[in-house]
Amino acid sequence: MELLSQFLDLVLHLDQHLVILVQQYGTWIYAILFAIIFCETGLVVFPFLPGDSLLFVAGAVAASGGMDIVTLNAVLFAAAVIGDNSNYWIGHSIGPRAFRWEQSRFFNKAALLKTHAFYEAHGGKTVIIARFLPLARTFAPFVAGVGRMSYPRFFAFDFFGGALWISSLTLAGYWFGNLPWIKNNLSLVIVVIVLISLLPALVGWVRHRR
Repeated sequence: MELLSQFLDLVLHLDQHLVILVQQYGTWIYAILFAIIFCETGLVVFPFLPGDSLLFVAGAVAASGGMDIVTLNAVLFAAAVIGDNSNYWIGHSIGPRAFRWEQSRFFNKAALLKTHAFYEAHGGKTVIIARFLPLARTFAPFVAGVGRMSYPRFFAFDFFGGALWISSLTLAGYWFGNLPWIKNNLSLVIVVIVLISLLPALVGWVRHRR
């Protein structure tokens, strides 16, 4: 329960935590953010990391002078693409055996199966769409590797999807994150971003139940 409370505090007050990290670590903050985005996109055991809200808040912090927006986008784009490509090759090497793994605290088999079904229905564009969907963002490149999707095709979709995901959210934070109303209600904005990112999964669940 205490871990959940700490995690919620981290997510809801990302701006405060990120500002403190910038003050403490200076330019090393880029390496820290690289590691977070890489782990969320590259390792199937870290789908819970706050990717969307982190990108928005990072853009807002950059607008206030804490980071350089061009460097931030370049670093996070590299992390997203390298993470996805690592995930693809992990899935490619493991193959269909992944679907026989048991559900555990560190592996969400249900999310893997749902992402696989989404991938089967929508093909290559899943790699782009999944960038904006928590859980699916982590599992889509893994499933593409398991399904032996052509690597040049995967890389093309992934490159475009990574650029779109990173730039849209960091620039949204950069341009709008420091507007008075948003700045004074940033916790609420973060909750809205999380809810919007979860909305497609909720719609899918409701359709499945019906």
